[in-house]
Amino acid sequence: MTDATTDAMTDAVAELIAILDLERLEVDLFRGQNPKTGWRRVFGGQVVAQALVAATRTVPDDRPAHSLHAYFMLPGDPRAPIVYEVERIRDGRSFTTRRVKAIQHGRAIFATTISYQVSEGGFEHQPAMPDVAGPDGLLDGKALAASGATGMPEAVAAYFGRERPIELRPVDLDRYIARRKDGAPPEPVFNVWLRAASALPDDPALHRAVLAYASDMTLLDVSLIPHASSVFDPGIQAASLDHALWFHRPVRIDEWLLYAQDSPAAGGARGFARGQIFDRAGNLVASVAQEGLIRPHGD
Repeated sequence: MTDATTDAMTDAVAELIAILDLERLEVDLFRGQNPKTGWRRVFGGQVVAQALVAATRTVPDDRPAHSLHAYFMLPGDPRAPIVYEVERIRDGRSFTTRRVKAIQHGRAIFATTISYQVSEGGFEHQPAMPDVAGPDGLLDGKALAASGATGMPEAVAAYFGRERPIELRPVDLDRYIARRKDGAPPEPVFNVWLRAASALPDDPALHRAVLAYASDMTLLDVSLIPHASSVFDPGIQAASLDHALWFHRPVRIDEWLLYAQDSPAAGGARGFARGQIFDRAGNLVASVAQEGLIRPHGD
């Protein structure tokens, strides 16, 4: 990490690590807390990450998670803790499967199935990383939030400049401040560099959990690019409906990662978006897919 990391952002990372350190209530039963953010609902990436932590605590350390498939069913209440109930579906020679249900006020708000595998060698291939500007020359959060610095809408600038455990540096700000001169809709593509805002302990499971947390950021918004809108538009009701995440290689989330996102389809008030996460060496470390609600509504 660089010296540019601020004390406040370091505090945000410490808070994230704390909320990922779940309390064990009983065998296969855990309780997670929420950060003191003032949000009206729990951030979806937090629930994904906490569920991953809960399941991982029931699996041997030599079996890292390789895939996660989840559904968001109800908005989380940030004023109440979340209970995570882990079900041991399978313990095989190579693979382990867990199902996790997140519960608040007696109701399931989220459910996921996570698969783990012993480390094995085999065939390898991957796409090339997009040829985009690196993170070092891009505006950081403070610059993005500065009044008039970019011409971005105030709500968008505030989002990127907010103190958070994950630092975001968008590659192309034109998605928010410009439209194509020929009148054609912009391509539904968005690239953003991200990393934890300060160094993390050398715990591979923690790095995967924090990556899961970050994977829910900015993704759904890509499906609104062709429609000259965003999730920050008060005329859009937006919410994640499901989330899938595949870990391809070991990853350090406290080093810069490129989150290359696109949206191939939208319909039925739902947007579908995909993401590929690369390290700076060009290795594809994870893939993400999500469908979310992007419902237009009146005043």
